[in-house]
Amino acid sequence: MGVATTEFIDAAAAQSKALGTDPAYVFVPHPVQDRTDAELRQMADDHLDAILAHLVKPA
Repeated sequence: MGVATTEFIDAAAAQSKALGTDPAYVFVPHPVQDRTDAELRQMADDHLDAILAHLVKPA
């Protein structure tokens, strides 16, 4: 399971195809490097349910 910004959607798909894998991803808005701590916390809160859903998904 991975978390990446939307900038990397195509790259993640290409890498997954090249490796023959299908990992779960949650994509968050890009960019993140200039966001404040409060903005990053909000982003984490906004995507927490999706991340947890992937982590506890039955095999």
